[in-house]
Formats: sequence, structure tokens, C-alpha cells
Amino acid sequence: MAEEGISSDIVADGQKRANRYLITLGIGILIIAIAYLLYTYVPFHEVLDTLNKDHHLFYWMLLVGFLAEIVAGSMGMGYGVICTTILLMLNVSPPIISASIHSAESFTTAAGSISHYKLGNVNKKLTKLLALPAIIGAVIGALLLTYVGERYAKMTKPVIALYTLYLGVRILQNSFKKKKPDSARKKTNIPVLGLVGGFIDSFGGGGWGPLVTGTFIKNGRTPRYVIGSSTVAKFILTVASAITFVFQVGIHHWNIVAGLLIGGIITAPFSAMLTSRLPVRKMFVIVGILVIVMSLITVYRAVFL
Repeated sequence: MAEEGISSDIVADGQKRANRYLITLGIGILIIAIAYLLYTYVPFHEVLDTLNKDHHLFYWMLLVGFLAEIVAGSMGMGYGVICTTILLMLNVSPPIISASIHSAESFTTAAGSISHYKLGNVNKKLTKLLALPAIIGAVIGALLLTYVGERYAKMTKPVIALYTLYLGVRILQNSFKKKKPDSARKKTNIPVLGLVGGFIDSFGGGGWGPLVTGTFIKNGRTPRYVIGSSTVAKFILTVASAITFVFQVGIHHWNIVAGLLIGGIITAPFSAMLTSRLPVRKMFVIVGILVIVMSLITVYRAVFL
């Protein structure tokens, strides 16, 4: 009986090793086949020419997406604000800025939403109360930005820059706030907050985190459920905003989207590790100052140059 048990274990172990070998071999063959097809049929010189256009904008967006995801992963906010501020400095059109950011964020916020849901951080009732008005606000913001951004571009840029300046000040203020251990919960008008948050996030290219998440935490709600529910609602409004922008301005801004998306994906696996290692308070200070300075430069260039 003992010998039969030993022999069956040996057979099972051999089968596991054989399965691993076959899986590895299959993956290897698949990679070789894909590489061959890409080498045979994809005109790489055309791809490189496309990536290098617009003063190598794709590579700049790759760096921006990488850095913005580090900040967002450690602070829970700031991705849209940082991307919007930098793209304004690069003289990108406001509708293209918001469209690109929300297209890329559709994927990054989806990953975050799944993680929060699995960890039990999502309050379904709070998410529903936030998401429905946020969709309405996001669609209105996208339509208005497309209309205003195309007809009054010179006026729109400094207005959005002033908005990011305000968010930079809010981020800086958060670094000096002292935590209150037992703050009483204040009543929040959740549908109105979702509507306003969705609108400004879509119109301004970011701001959902500082406004919505910051308001709930300031009013005494549990941060764990606030961040989880807010992330899921953010994903829903981001998809609504991205779809609206696609119908309004098209998808010709793919080089910005690809750069932001790939940069964020590279950083995403390390977000949890970075969160525990980076000094969050100092990150708030650095990011707040950078956003303020870049916003002031954008306002100066729009008004005086």
C-alpha cells in the first residue's frame, strides 16, 4: 500500500513537470510565431516614424504616465492633475488633453476597481449614489469642453491652468493637515458631489480625487470605503467621458493615450510596494509645488506670450 502511494506521487509529480514543460513550450512557440508575424508584416519604420512625430510626444507621455502613476499609487490622487498640467505646458489642445487622459484612465482605474472590490473596500450603495450623477456630469463636461475648447482655445487654457493651480494648492494643504483620530461624520450631499466631481474631472482633465475623496475623508467617513467606492465611481465616469470624447474629437490622439497607458502599466505592479516606502507627506509637498509652478507658467504663457 505504501509503495502504491509513493508510485502514485511520483506519477503525479511527473505529470506536473510534463504539464509545465508543455505550457512553457507552447508559450515559447506562440511568442516565436507572433514575433515572426510582426517581423514579416509590420512596417517597423512606419511605426517608428509615427512614434517620433509631434516632437517625440509618445516618449514624453510614457515618462508622464510612469511618474503620474507613482504619485497616484502612493497618494490615491493626482494622476489627472499632473497629466493635465504637463500637457498644457506642451501646448496640447484642452479637449485632446481630457480625452487622452480619460481614455488611458479607463484601463488604469479598471484595475484599481477590481483590486478594491476583491479586498472588500467598496460600499455598493455609496458607489451607486456617486456614479449615476457622475456620469451625467462627465458627459456634460466633455461636451462643453469640446465646444469651448475648439472655439475659445486661448481662453480655455488659462482657465484650466487656474483650476489645476487651485488643485495644486489643495494638494499642498493636504500635506500640512493633521489627522483627527475621531472626527464626527458630517452629512454630504452625495448626488451633487458626484455631479460636480464628474463635471470638473471631465472638463478639467482631473480633480475627482482631490474633490470627492478629499470631501468624504474630511467629513469623517472611513478612508478605506471612501477610496474603494470613489475609485469604482471614477472608473464608471471615466468610461462615460472617454466614450463622449471619442464621438466628439475622434481617436487621433492615440500616441498620447498609448504613452500614458504604457507608462502607467509599467508602474502599476510596483504601486503597492512604493506606497509603503515613499514618504507620502513629502510627496504631497513636491507634487503640490510642481503643479502650482507649472500652472503659473501655463497661465503666463497663455496671457503674455
